[in-house]
Amino acid sequence: MTTAPETDGRRTAAAARRRAREREIISATRGLFDQRGVRDAQIEDIAKAVGINRAIVYRHFTGKEELFALTLVEYLDELRAAMADAIGAADGPEQQLRALVGAFVEYGVAHPAFVDCAQTIMRRTGPDLLDEISEGALFRLGRGISGCLALLTQVLEDGVERGVFTVEDPVLLANTLYASGLGALQLARVGILVKEAAPGIPTVGTISPEQVRDYLVASALALATR
Repeated sequence: MTTAPETDGRRTAAAARRRAREREIISATRGLFDQRGVRDAQIEDIAKAVGINRAIVYRHFTGKEELFALTLVEYLDELRAAMADAIGAADGPEQQLRALVGAFVEYGVAHPAFVDCAQTIMRRTGPDLLDEISEGALFRLGRGISGCLALLTQVLEDGVERGVFTVEDPVLLANTLYASGLGALQLARVGILVKEAAPGIPTVGTISPEQVRDYLVASALALATR
């Protein structure tokens, strides 16, 4: 009979403590995002919320961008669950697409920091992200995004198989709808439309989250059936 080296046990315990600390830091970041927004969440404030100094934060994450990316993963996991529930409660590809887009808008309106965080990450190029985020964190982010997109892609593919949708590239359309949806969610939060009262004379109107939802649903259906 052999026993595992004592060092193995210490390494396992240390790894568990590290993972627990990382979760704690991400949770604190998420809390500040929801309270103050992404722009006002500083590393010093995150460290203070956890009860550590900022140097310890950088022991666990390569930088602010990686911490923000992994916080976005939390939002994406919740969004995917909401989208899956919406699909499960709908019957047929068209109704599922309506429900899925509706769930996306509902989640984005309820969690504006998700929209800010997602747009912040999307503004970076792939090479920039690789320079600032570890491969492991980038993989987790990609898995979070692809998990949501996979649900949308599956609905589109099912619709094509049933003759309801006419989509040549469901993956491309899913990615396009996700990106444009984030922009529309920003419009829903601002609640303002800019238009001309007369040639050369600008004015503003209002738009509600419900109008944004209806527009995104109509756009998704139009693109899926054109």
